[in-house]
Amino acid sequence: MSSPDYEILDLKDAPQFFDAVADRIWRAWWLPEGRVLSDVQSALADVVSSPGYPFSLVATRGSVFLGTVTSIQADIPARPHLGPCLAALWVEPASRGQGIGEALVEAVVQRLQAGDVERVYLSAKPLMREYYVHRGWSMIESDIDKDHQDVFVRVLPAV
Repeated sequence: MSSPDYEILDLKDAPQFFDAVADRIWRAWWLPEGRVLSDVQSALADVVSSPGYPFSLVATRGSVFLGTVTSIQADIPARPHLGPCLAALWVEPASRGQGIGEALVEAVVQRLQAGDVERVYLSAKPLMREYYVHRGWSMIESDIDKDHQDVFVRVLPAV
């Protein structure tokens, strides 16, 4: 998937962005929980080495990293039965507001839909509620876990 300005690639096909993806995931979600970068690198290496699913995508403008998103089976510890999940959506601060996050999400949705997935889930902090609701996600639960996350689902039409 691409736009005239950037492209979205599978991280398996763009390993030069592995370190940037691992760093952003670590800083945004794992570091605040006291985890070390090597934990993320190990988990991400498992994703990249898996054929097909799970997968991580990157948005790039040439050699410039713009953002990332991952799809894994379970990403909501309080609701491990919900999956597959969209996880770790990150867009570089200087690239926000350009539709890159939405394009990354849609790339995950299209790939899952092509694999006959009927629903995809995600969890997000309440400050992201409006972002996801306005993009076709339905909130199914709120105030879960210690971060008081919302849980969303998106039902995917059959292809």
